[in-house]
Amino acid sequence: MKAMTRSSLLALLLPLVSYAATMPPPIEESQKEPVRYVGDRVPDKAYFDGRLPHAVGTHHYQVLRANRTHPEEAVTIPGWTYSHQAYLAYWNGRFFLQYLSDELAEHTPPSRCMLTSSVNGKDWEPPVVVFPTYSLPEIRHGDYLLPAGTPAVMHQRMAFYVAPNGKLLVSGFYSYCPTPRHSPNAGQGLGRVVREIKKDGSFGPIYFIRYNRHNGYNETNTNFPFYQESEDTDFLEACEALLADKLISLQWWEEDRAEDGFYVIDPGDVENAAYFSADIVTSAGAGKALSYFTRPDGIVVGLWKNQWGALSPDRGETWTKITNNTTLLTTGAKTWGQQTDDGRFAIVHNQSPTFSNRFPMTVMSSDDGHTFDDLLILQAEVPPKRYQGLHKTPGSQYFRGIVEGNGNPPGDHLWVVYSMNKEDIWISRTAVPLRGVESSPVNQDFESADCTLDLEFWNIHSPRWAPSTITLDPETGNRVLEIKDEEPYDYARVERVFPASKKVKVSFLVKACAIGRGHALDVEVQSQTADRPMRLRIDESVIGFDHRRVKFDPLPFSVGNWHKIELVLDCEAGEYRVSSNGGSEQVIAFQESPEYLERLVFRTGPYRGWIPPQYVEEGMWRPSGVYTEDAPGADVKAPKTVFWIDDVSIQPLKP
Repeated sequence: MKAMTRSSLLALLLPLVSYAATMPPPIEESQKEPVRYVGDRVPDKAYFDGRLPHAVGTHHYQVLRANRTHPEEAVTIPGWTYSHQAYLAYWNGRFFLQYLSDELAEHTPPSRCMLTSSVNGKDWEPPVVVFPTYSLPEIRHGDYLLPAGTPAVMHQRMAFYVAPNGKLLVSGFYSYCPTPRHSPNAGQGLGRVVREIKKDGSFGPIYFIRYNRHNGYNETNTNFPFYQESEDTDFLEACEALLADKLISLQWWEEDRAEDGFYVIDPGDVENAAYFSADIVTSAGAGKALSYFTRPDGIVVGLWKNQWGALSPDRGETWTKITNNTTLLTTGAKTWGQQTDDGRFAIVHNQSPTFSNRFPMTVMSSDDGHTFDDLLILQAEVPPKRYQGLHKTPGSQYFRGIVEGNGNPPGDHLWVVYSMNKEDIWISRTAVPLRGVESSPVNQDFESADCTLDLEFWNIHSPRWAPSTITLDPETGNRVLEIKDEEPYDYARVERVFPASKKVKVSFLVKACAIGRGHALDVEVQSQTADRPMRLRIDESVIGFDHRRVKFDPLPFSVGNWHKIELVLDCEAGEYRVSSNGGSEQVIAFQESPEYLERLVFRTGPYRGWIPPQYVEEGMWRPSGVYTEDAPGADVKAPKTVFWIDDVSIQPLKP
């Protein structure tokens, strides 16, 4: 009897868990455009968040903060500052995350792959090297000569595979670039390596699982043995299952490009696709960075970079013609698609009206896996890039969730990993079902929360040096939300979406435990389309109202004491009332005119949502050379700022 692969198991199981879903059009109809966005929301090019509604209950936690002189991974000094192409799995009760790490820049050796793990998806172990730097033999590439001992350039199009026998494999790809203006993913590399991650967290030996034999590499001229030399029968069985899985291994094609029959299609051979070769650097071209998910009817949807897509009725054995998903406004970065825990479907990518900017990070959802709607923001922030390096495009990008068969964490959430500015690694968790509206008033005292993961319907942006946590107030014994900031180039942000209201009463307790010189807490009540009619700025001595041209006397504030802030905001009157600790009210005019108010925002830095005007139409410039210096002071913490928040109440009122 033929061994059952993971894909054949999934083919049996997936229709069972999706029986209640809406059926998509038949493959004969939907193959013309495998996925379609039919919504009317289009991101505003002038704003980093596109002025789109924020998905309720989205948490962002920084897994790795790149640092030139004080690296967190403590593997090398100086630290490596190019971090990109993250992948995620959930196995044996833990999250596993692999990412590509280069010393300075993309396509520039030395290069390696790092791995970290977490029990809860928020708190991560220090990264360790899973695939080390590799010394190349002498290589001649056209007019270029790479001397023996030149470090390889690694590339990343697949990481994890949970085999049918329960083994967890992790993989990477060793290649080379004669210069940073060459690409490592055009078939010229050495081959794909694999090793086992064991239940105790240790690693098995490194093996090549597939050589780029057509490029001259094999058992005789590479530094690691072929997997078939392993004496571990369970490891061998896992490798054979991976090689037999034509769906998951199709992710390798871009780096391999062999014509030996291993791949059932050539996804790069697409009519009207942009030219690509090892001698150029471009995100264009077909067949790049496959992502896939299974529709309710069992049809697999394949999504590649640059709008390309196709359908497979037999889990990757055959495919329809690769065509354009014209309604996905892609940027040359990766597109991620998956089924969510409620049986619906999500696509995460940069829906960019410029077709260039790798922001905003958006999600759209679907009942049938074909027609998508309800475009929402997952990540509204684009902090400044801190370190110089070639090809470091700004923004959140290269999204990857958990591939079918690679585990499913507890709870109903969409988990996605990504890089920010190609130097930091982040993970996001979004409550499922996906939605951009809230129906219930807010009464939050934090007593039932052990950590911020328990704040299911709050939105959180939590850098490693500006974390939001749940802590205990020793004087009252109450649990409170702590917002701390020591980050010189980013900030902490927490927000709570509430029912759309023309008039609303907002109150909360706030205490400053420490405020660094020049720092403050900004508090805003906004619409879900980024209207910002007001702002409170709380510093070491006053509560100010300095949004636009508002000129009102500030209210007193003191460090170390609790203050109760009360706001009544009225869209029809175009004003808000504010008081502190029950004192007299200030009545202040709105500076913008929202139809509704829908979210409360706490932020440890000034608003930065506007895109510089020179980038609005054409997108952010992408010079091919080094055009920035390292940001000064990026490696050291700023003076500490700590605010506590408690007893948040948001009550819609009748106009």
